[in-house]
Amino acid sequence: MRANGNTIGAMTANQRKVRWGVLGVANIATEKVIPAMQHGDWSEVVAIASRDAGRAAAAARELGLARSHGSYEALIDDAEIEAIYNPLPNHLHVPWTIRALEAGKHVLCEKPISLTVADAEQLIEVRNRTGRKVQEAFMVRTHPQWLTAQALVREGRIGELRSIAGYFSYFNRDAGNIRNVPTYGGGAMMDIGCYLIHTSRMMFGAEPRRVVSLIERDPEMHVDRLSSLMLDFERGQAIGTCSTQVAAWQRMHMVGTRGRIEIEIPFNAPPDRPCRVFVDDGRDLFGGGIETIEIPAVDQYTVQGDLFSRAIREDGPVAYPLEDTVANMRVIDAAFRSEQTGGWVATSSP
Repeated sequence: MRANGNTIGAMTANQRKVRWGVLGVANIATEKVIPAMQHGDWSEVVAIASRDAGRAAAAARELGLARSHGSYEALIDDAEIEAIYNPLPNHLHVPWTIRALEAGKHVLCEKPISLTVADAEQLIEVRNRTGRKVQEAFMVRTHPQWLTAQALVREGRIGELRSIAGYFSYFNRDAGNIRNVPTYGGGAMMDIGCYLIHTSRMMFGAEPRRVVSLIERDPEMHVDRLSSLMLDFERGQAIGTCSTQVAAWQRMHMVGTRGRIEIEIPFNAPPDRPCRVFVDDGRDLFGGGIETIEIPAVDQYTVQGDLFSRAIREDGPVAYPLEDTVANMRVIDAAFRSEQTGGWVATSSP
């Protein structure tokens, strides 16, 4: 079966690449996103900033960037930069995204873009007021393996989608890591559980009516280290477990009335080898009815950056609007409220 890829499209002769600047020298930026975007047809990273000018200069040299800045303000004020990639710690996403938008820059901000629904809604107001484009960087949203899975569900390949089960984990108990600092928006739910919620909503094409969670917190760092969720949709259910203190593992299963879909590496899709989606018609429990769909190698960060850049150049819609970001944040908020109440929480609750 053919894979359902994502067509970005070519630039015209009179167009030029969007010039990007990066806030901070986070590992995800220097090791994954910047190198990937530099291979894009629509994107060009030209500058990076750090509060430590030496670190910014070193990163620029290593990555082959034209210039560096010793402050975030200087990067945002750089007249040559059109778009900002914001990979700062979670609690800094909203304030620096707002500053960039108000300076006339477009912003692609790492997930979770905010820590609360109210902050995400504030970004919509700023977006509407400034007329700039802004998007939360859920890179899975545009990966061909997820587009393929969506297409299979929509065409009824597995019958009616009724159940989704996901798992995402890794081990990190470094107290100095920002993912383990509560005030920075650390913890499993914010870092990786958000993917389970996002993709479940994406596959059902709907919002859950209510959520229940079971959350275990680290006794010393107080971040959630093991969290399980159940999402109640009108047409089915989704369950998911995420952890930052167990062995690394990830899978997503979508089960329908006539078959199931499994995504082998759903979130950290490798850029240098094909991905695999398994479609099982359920004829037996030993895999006799499984078809393997191989998705050609693609760097999801290249795709994400180029689609955002193309939206800027052509003044089109972004791949993942902030309204969807707010909806995802409502589910995360409900999951944390469920931790406190010990029961189901409606996603529409204040």
